[in-house]
Amino acid sequence: MQHDARSRFGFRLVTLARHWRRVIDRELARSGLTDASWAPLIHLDEGGDDISQSELAERVGLDGSSLVRLIDLLEQRGLVERRVDPADRRARRILLTGPGRAEIAALRERLLRIETAMLAPLDDTALDRLAADFDRVASGIRAVETAGRAGEGEARHVATPDADGEPGGTA
Repeated sequence: MQHDARSRFGFRLVTLARHWRRVIDRELARSGLTDASWAPLIHLDEGGDDISQSELAERVGLDGSSLVRLIDLLEQRGLVERRVDPADRRARRILLTGPGRAEIAALRERLLRIETAMLAPLDDTALDRLAADFDRVASGIRAVETAGRAGEGEARHVATPDADGEPGGTA
């Protein structure tokens, strides 16, 4: 089995990301914040708020029912509000409130301190290079996703035998 950087990259990246997240969660918990409360707020700030609950669930990586309970808690704390979606009165849009934006500002200060300490071994040039490399990896991921979707579409149009056993139908 080959153990070069390319063959181990995914494992190392996922392991590092989990460890990074554990450290951040532990440090933020000391300030009274849990992953359940800070992650959706950051996603709303980073990607924009005034989005549907299902969009937020996708961003955060939670199923809809778990997110509903979480939004209930954030709403009770006055950090987000739900509004009826004008395009679909059954759906709700999630918006940050003033106190929610203030919480995010304080959260970002804490995150910056934690992340600065974790990134201390890297100088700015190395960090810029790493960020550019992440962008290239993200591009590769999108290419694989696109190819996968194209392959799924092709699979549905494979010729299948008709009633006489001759190619002619489509799956």
